[in-house]
Amino acid sequence: MKARHLASVVAALTLLFVAAGRISSQTLGSTADPQTKTKAIVASFNKFKHLSKEKHGIKKEKYLKVESNPVVKANPEDYSGTYEIPDLGFAMRLRVDHNGKVEGDGYEPLADPAVRRVFTLRDGRIEGALLTATKVYAGGYTEKLEGVFIEKTTFESPTDKGFSRFGLGTLGRPIEVSGLTLDKFFYELKSQ
Repeated sequence: MKARHLASVVAALTLLFVAAGRISSQTLGSTADPQTKTKAIVASFNKFKHLSKEKHGIKKEKYLKVESNPVVKANPEDYSGTYEIPDLGFAMRLRVDHNGKVEGDGYEPLADPAVRRVFTLRDGRIEGALLTATKVYAGGYTEKLEGVFIEKTTFESPTDKGFSRFGLGTLGRPIEVSGLTLDKFFYELKSQ
């Protein structure tokens, strides 16, 4: 009976996390105001999992809580720097002026991790913690970029003080990297 109850709880939690994690740029739409977009993107980076299982008198627990909060800096130039997802081969270099205008470039892996797709940023702008820009790839192909500067804190137990990282959280079209299909990306600030 307990195993059946646990299985239904796990199934319900799984559906909840899948539904919450599927906020896409299509959901955000171009008509949404910056605050709505910011809240939606930040929410997609929050997580909570707490599973407890007892078998033969031995209790095993798994706990993970990720809290993300938007970071609005008084001086937009302070967002300038190099942001990376090192294990996956993504990077972006941002140059931000005092008015919030953004220029930059970056690269993403293709199916072959040794091959990178390079882009430049056009029409970049920061409003609050929200970054909007257009990625321009070789050959003129363009793609919208929307992201939020966030502080992401991870807790591995209910009493854990947490580990925080600052970076840019973005949503985008699903891509396959190292056998995983990803549609949200956290670029951690590596250098300013």
